[in-house]
Amino acid sequence: MHRVYSVAVFIVLASLDNVAIGLVPPLYSPISRALGVGEGALGVVTAVSYLVTAVAAVVWAYAGDRTDRKPVLMVGTLIWAAGTGATVLAGGYWGFLGAQLLASVGLGAVGSVGFSVVSDLISPKRRGLVMSLWGLSQGVGTLAGVLVASQLGGKDWKAPFYVLAALGVVASIAYFTTADIRRGQSEPDLAAVFAAGEEYEHRISRADLPRIAARRTNVWLVLQGLTAQAAFGSLVWLPRLFQARAEAQGYDEQSAIAVGGLLATLFQLGGVLSIVGGLIGDRWQRRDQGGRAKVAAIGILAGVPLYVLLFFAPIGLPAPRDRPALEIVLGSLFTSPGLLGAFLLALLALALTSANSPNWFALIADVNPPEHRGTVYSMGNLVNGVGRAAGNGLVGAVFAALARSFPPPANLAIGLAAFQVFFVPTGIMYWLASRTSPRDIGEVHALLQARAAAEVSSRTPAGGSAG
Repeated sequence: MHRVYSVAVFIVLASLDNVAIGLVPPLYSPISRALGVGEGALGVVTAVSYLVTAVAAVVWAYAGDRTDRKPVLMVGTLIWAAGTGATVLAGGYWGFLGAQLLASVGLGAVGSVGFSVVSDLISPKRRGLVMSLWGLSQGVGTLAGVLVASQLGGKDWKAPFYVLAALGVVASIAYFTTADIRRGQSEPDLAAVFAAGEEYEHRISRADLPRIAARRTNVWLVLQGLTAQAAFGSLVWLPRLFQARAEAQGYDEQSAIAVGGLLATLFQLGGVLSIVGGLIGDRWQRRDQGGRAKVAAIGILAGVPLYVLLFFAPIGLPAPRDRPALEIVLGSLFTSPGLLGAFLLALLALALTSANSPNWFALIADVNPPEHRGTVYSMGNLVNGVGRAAGNGLVGAVFAALARSFPPPANLAIGLAAFQVFFVPTGIMYWLASRTSPRDIGEVHALLQARAAAEVSSRTPAGGSAG
């Protein structure tokens, strides 16, 4: 029960870092006005923050793969809480940027080190399911960030940052209550080691880095993030698209921010179905060692046309009146055919592309020994950060260029649709990973079995039996 509780705690706390990531984009217009800069300048802050988080994650992950992981997580959480709290004290653009970068340094610890811990809590046959919960928690965190920002920040953009800073302090305390997770304890190949009362002593070293890079599946899993996250990174502008649609129908800025944030949250509920993608990946993987990668490839490629349709779907809202945003959105969902159609498109598109997340997490654990997983995850996250930063930053420039010929929201819809082309090479790289993963998984099994046999035999008394 303590292990189940620990998994739940890590999954919930992993969502908080994505709440922090999701706070700023829905509040671009009021923050830019308060700081006296354009919205594009805030897009640069978001892009640089993604990159700093990804770079910091490599350092945090390497430290976590060599040492006790719980203190690393606690320190990282306190750092991002401090940066989030300092954001509200920023007196100008550069202070705002500095506070966000401080938060980004701490955020790098949560995903990379937390992933290593959770992978040691789950047996391989259930990795897709639990990793779907891990990935879902991060998606829910992003949605929560959009929701908290749009609902609390409409009148005062600083309010959401106060709330999240306090939650970060609570999160760091919650790590005290989790179980001490032994590295590699979920691996069937190492069961004999733990049954004998021993520990898995192997730790990452610099000499391991060339071997990590030479593992072909790692190459495809890391590189796919460059193109995938260019497309996903552009989607942080989805609340801005819906805000522009609301403003085009006569809503004032404050009401449009609230409506746009709610629509973006509602339209991304399909991410919940990543659990289905994880379950399908688990089942397919039992029959075919390339199954997880095939599920991810099919989901990514099938979602592209649905996203394009979503961005251009007509979203009819009622005439502006003094009503809460929640009442406006939910009241229109089943009375506006365009809004309902857009919701169903979003549901299916997110369900398909979210199959990527749990199978990516599970594959990293499948093709790497326990002491490499946090570092490989962080390498993938670094490339993800570069891709997301490029997507988020570049799409802002594309919107500005398109605005010369297409006024909002048309420029936003066209720009977002163009960026979905980046999903195509992502699907191809997953297909290539499905060809290399069976061999890499077999090599990891052989390595762990050999280490377990050597460990048990070295502890067996002369003339005794290893059992």
